[in-house]
Amino acid sequence: MSKIAIVSDSNSGITPAQAKEAGVSVLPMPFFINGDTFFEEIDLNQEQFYERLKEGCDISTSMPSVGSVTDLWDELLKEYDEIVHIPMSSGLSSSCETACVLAQEYEGKVQVVNNQRISVTQRQSVLDAKALADKGFSAKEIKDILEREKMESSIYIMVDTLSYLKKGGRITPAAAALGTLLKLKPVLQIQGEKLDAFAKARTVKQAKSIMITAMKNDFTQRFHDENGSHMYLEMAYTHDLAAAEAFREEVQEAFPGMDIVLNPLSLSISCHIGPGALAIACSKKIPEIEE
Repeated sequence: MSKIAIVSDSNSGITPAQAKEAGVSVLPMPFFINGDTFFEEIDLNQEQFYERLKEGCDISTSMPSVGSVTDLWDELLKEYDEIVHIPMSSGLSSSCETACVLAQEYEGKVQVVNNQRISVTQRQSVLDAKALADKGFSAKEIKDILEREKMESSIYIMVDTLSYLKKGGRITPAAAALGTLLKLKPVLQIQGEKLDAFAKARTVKQAKSIMITAMKNDFTQRFHDENGSHMYLEMAYTHDLAAAEAFREEVQEAFPGMDIVLNPLSLSISCHIGPGALAIACSKKIPEIEE
């Protein structure tokens, strides 16, 4: 049986400590803050990031350098036979495409998974890959299974302000101005590779209700699993843990008996949506793992 390493990036929200505990490797995403380079959860933590954001610093993200990717692969292949590399969705970053090109030089030893995941659903894919590797599946088999299941997830996000999406060019200045004027709480969705508008709420309470209803509909209509017997339920937030914990109580009431994993959104995503966001997500359990 091949010894397989699982690799992802910090868009998954997996911290270095969590990666070590799970037995996986995570590439830190680089940030540029007023021209200086920082790496998520290496020399830039959550509190430092939001402090810089509040100060109005010029913050942008980038994908890991080619050298950092290949150096990690080369080091892992000294100990492992194969690598499964799970970057963020190809629809949201070019890091997946870059990794695919780099992997061509590794004669099949590196399998890059393009399964359209981000944040908590990407994190679940990493954990699924590790579970499949522990069950004896090859790197190619794991890649095929994860890509087969790529659409079996869903994310809904309430954004507190449109200003960060406006700054990143995700919406028009006119739409951002209108949203700010009307004090809208937009709900966005990720089902597959794109970040799309889903609904407009006038209050946080209404936005939370919209997200819970949408998730219930997904369980019933998309996944045909009303009770969530074969689903993972996840939540995420930016900066405001108290608000996230209060929302988790509401979600728990709507989905009784389900375990809910709550984590902060990775900084590379928070950069584009700002503080005060709340998200609910789900991923379908993989049959090969449940067996």
